[in-house]
Parts: sequence; structure tokens; C-alpha cells
Amino acid sequence: MGRRHHDALFPPAAIQRLTRHVDIDPRLVAEDFDRIPDLAAVELLITSWGCPPLDDAALARMPALRAVVHAAGSVKHHVTDACWDRGLLVSTAAAANAVPVAEYTVAAVLFANKRVVEISGLYREHRAALDWATHFPGFGNYRRTVGVVGASLVGRRVLELLRPFDFDLLLADPHLDPSRAEALGARLVDLDEMLAVSDVVSLHAPALPETHHLLDARRLSLLRDGATLVNTGRGSLIDPEALTAEASSGRIHAVLDVTDPEVPPPTSPLYSLPNVLLTPHIAGSLGGELLRITGSALDEVERYCGGLEFAHPVTREALAISA
Repeated sequence: MGRRHHDALFPPAAIQRLTRHVDIDPRLVAEDFDRIPDLAAVELLITSWGCPPLDDAALARMPALRAVVHAAGSVKHHVTDACWDRGLLVSTAAAANAVPVAEYTVAAVLFANKRVVEISGLYREHRAALDWATHFPGFGNYRRTVGVVGASLVGRRVLELLRPFDFDLLLADPHLDPSRAEALGARLVDLDEMLAVSDVVSLHAPALPETHHLLDARRLSLLRDGATLVNTGRGSLIDPEALTAEASSGRIHAVLDVTDPEVPPPTSPLYSLPNVLLTPHIAGSLGGELLRITGSALDEVERYCGGLEFAHPVTREALAISA
């Protein structure tokens, strides 16, 4: 992992807990496997953001490697086919990282229906209370329709957090059946139908070839006038030109924590549009939230050392359709 991630994820208390279970040099951080002289005895790798790929060349230097515990979300950046061919056990802290992303998303949904960003801008401009109901007829969170695209770890957590509110919850996911969606508290619908009837649509699908620009110009045009699009998933899920055109028209609102590209060019209208809230990929674990990831990873290390199965395993098949 990168040195800065090591320092943030593994404070002294975490290192102390770790060294009770494994033989490790807590000062050693491998940002490049080629710079580590002897990896032959390594049985377990603890990885995070910045881990180099575990390809054939890297694995050849680690004949004893049996497991990878990832103290972050997606393992796609470093777990290669060579890992699965070796039969490595892989765990991820994606479930822990999903918590703050879902919390950000729920806040975005509630603020979107209440038109908080737009009202704040008008209040700042006029410095007086206006007739908000006239400016935003029907605004508020009662009996609004919220659509969730993708029953991922984050998508499921979002549905769970939204369940106590007075929302009609819709879910679009080609890998789910209606009964499973109902168990998650939502009604399974086609994506096009969701876009046409939702007040807020939140994206939680993985970045795959088949989801690239999932929301293109045609699909964005299906959104209701005044609807809000929330993206805390992957920037590549939305055609950036089509999104900019729709947002610039003022027809829809957007809350964007991820974009394509990331970061948008300095000339992008997304920075200044009053109907767009643009944040720099902060929905995931930051600051003190990183310790939730640390705890998850340490739990997995302890399970491995105790001969137990991982609580959050990753498989080749599941990785093919996940983030």
C-alpha cells in the first residue's frame, strides 16, 4: 500500500493488535514489490490503496503466499487472474467502506428533495427569506420516489437507511429478482421506468464494459423535470457530455461525488451550476472513518490466523460483476 495510507490506517493501537497475531515488521510498507529483497516466506498480504498488481512476476517471489486481506474497497486494481489461478484467499473491507458512502448518499437524497443547495444559494444572494414553496412547488421528502441503480454493498445499505422514511423505493438491477428486491424494501423495475418516475435516482452500479455510460443522452432525457441524479458510484456510469448538457439546461439537478474524468476540466460548467453539488470523491472513508476499515481488516486477519473462513471473501465470479 502507499505509505500515507499505511500511516492513516494503522495507528499504534492497530499495529499492537496486529502483532499479537502475525509476525510482521510494522515499519515495512511495500509500495513496489521489486524493492523488497525477500518475500519468500510471506504467507499473508495486508493491502490497501496503492498496492502494485499481484501478477505472475510478483507471485513468483511469494511461493508461500496464501491469502490477501485488503484494507480498502475494490481489489480489482491488484488482484489478478494469477491470484485466482494460485487459489489465493481474498478478503475486502468494501462493506466497511460502503457505510460512509451510503450515509453521504442518504444525506444527498434528503437535501435534494428539500432543495437545500438551491435554497441556500438564493438565501445567500437575497439575504432574506423568500416564499420557498413558490420557488420550489412540492418540495420536501414526504412520499417522494427514490430509485437506486444497483444492489451493490452501497446500494443495499442505502435502501436499508432509507427504509424508515416516507419514500417509495425502486431498485434496478439485472441480477436480482422481484422477491429479492422486495426483501431489500424496494420494488424491482426496469431502469428506463425508474428514470421516468423517480424524484431522485442514485447510482451504485459497478464500472463494467456493459455499464459504461449506462446513463447516456437518451436515458438522461427520461428523467423528470426537476429530478435529481446522485452519483457516488463511478463517474463512467454517466456520459459526461450528456450530463453537462442536461445540467446546464437547468432541467435536472445533480449531486456528483465522482465524475468522468475525475477531476473535471477547469472549464467544466459543473463547478458553477447552481443546480449541481460537486464534491471531490469524499463520500468514501476519510479521516476517522478509515478506522472502520482497519477494524474490518484486523478482524479478517484474526479469522485467518484462527483457521476460520473470511467474513468478507471475494471470489473470481463475484469480482466480475462488482466494483
